This record gives sequence, structure tokens and C-alpha cells, in this order.
Amino acid sequence: MTGILYIVATPIGNLADITGRAVEVLGEVDLIAAEDTRHSARLMQAHGISTPMLAYHDFNEARGAAGIIDRLQQGRNIALITDAGTPLVSDPGYRLVRMARESGVRVVPVPGPSAVIAALSCAGLASDRFTFEGFLPAKEAARMAKLKLLEKEQRTMIFYEAPHRILACLGDMLAVFGEAREVVLARELTKNFETVINGSLARLLEVVTNDTDQQKGEMVLVVAGAEDVKEDEAQLRHIMIVLLEELPLKQAASLASKITGCKKNRLYELGLDLSGKKD
Repeated sequence: MTGILYIVATPIGNLADITGRAVEVLGEVDLIAAEDTRHSARLMQAHGISTPMLAYHDFNEARGAAGIIDRLQQGRNIALITDAGTPLVSDPGYRLVRMARESGVRVVPVPGPSAVIAALSCAGLASDRFTFEGFLPAKEAARMAKLKLLEKEQRTMIFYEAPHRILACLGDMLAVFGEAREVVLARELTKNFETVINGSLARLLEVVTNDTDQQKGEMVLVVAGAEDVKEDEAQLRHIMIVLLEELPLKQAASLASKITGCKKNRLYELGLDLSGKKD
């Protein structure tokens, strides 16, 4: 019989954030495939796990996956872990899992920490629908092109970003999404210097620019989706014109928002524009 490949989530910072099942599996398998064996050794020592480890990372993924599949087919049970969080989420493992399934090897998830879900859970932005975009391109032109493709995305968007690119990334997001778009920076989650900052892109860029501490560590950006406009511009204008004939601007915007589902602030701005033209 072939062995089992376990996909085991590990803490993203706080070593206590590991499930009892994960500790049990890591202690019982024949081998642990780790992104960085030296980094993972600290976690193993903290939980009294002495299972042998081998390196499995981006640079040896193709060769390493084949070797792991051979061991699994010999009946050995193996756990895949990354430096932090859930394997395959912006980390190596996709090739291995695909090969395992194609080879008839049973793949078992052992769920646990994920920086994506941790950030979303504390961001205070819509969480019923979201998209994880991983790391944006490092070069400005490619990054801007990617952001422009996401400009009208209505789901909440989650990104990873490197500390040395955070200011450039926020600046490009502001240029594409607009300075008022709501965003949350979740930094160093579950670690000693954890910070979660929310506000408009303009405000967040200012905060991070003026506080160099916010330019360090592991970073997740959670960005509100684009406004879902349920009425076209001509219809919105017609509704506001009718309401403004009977109501003050603030009340007209509030009522129009309830009728159309469009955000009150946008309708208020439209009302100001219409009032100015009427004058």
C-alpha cells in the first residue's frame, strides 16, 4: 500500500497556534518535507517532535517532488509543511500534491493557520466573497497592469506584500483604485509587534510613510472591492433630480441609496454636482 501525504498547516508566528492533530500527525509520520528545515526545527523542538525532515522548496520542487512520491509509493507517510501557514498558499506544494493524486496517493489536509484568513477575519471588510491575489509583480509596470485588471473587482481583495515594496504598492493602489478606497494593513500577525491599521488608501499610505516600523515584517493587505453600481449613471441622475425637487440634499441622497443600493456618499456627491448645475 502507498503511504499518505499530509498537508499540515503550521503557525504563522505564535508557536502555540498549532492544532493538536497537527502535532500528532507530525510526530507519527515517517518524514516531514519542510520548506526550510532549520526554520522548522524551532517548531519541532517546541512541541517535542523528533521526526526526520528533508528540504522541499521552490528551488528543488521538481526533483524533490519526484523523490517524495517514490517514498510515498514505498508505503511511507509524509507530512508537507511550509515556513508558516497553510502549504500551497503562495508556497511550494502544488506540484507535489498534483503528482501525488495522479499517482493514486491519498492526500489528507490537516487545516490550521493561514495569514489570508487571519487578516480577513480582523479586517472589518466584507468577507462573504473575497479573492486572494498573492504577491503583486515586483516591477512597477507589471504591478500597475495587474492592479488595473482588478480595478472593478467587487470582491474583497487580499494581497501579500514584501516590506521593501509596501510604499510603492500602496502608491500604485492609490493611483488605480483611488485615494478613498478602504484598505487594511495586517502586519506581523500573531507576533509580538502585530499591528492592524485600517482606513483609506490615502491615509494608510501617509501612516506607513511616516512610521518606518510599519515598513517591516510579514504583511497582508486587505482591500475593499469596487462599488457595485446597480443603476447606470443616467438613471441615478434622474432619481436624484426628482428627489431634490422635494427633499434636502442629505435626505435625497439617503433615500436614493435605499432605492438603488448605491453608496450614499456617491449619491451625495452627485447631488452636489446637480445642485451646482441647477444654480
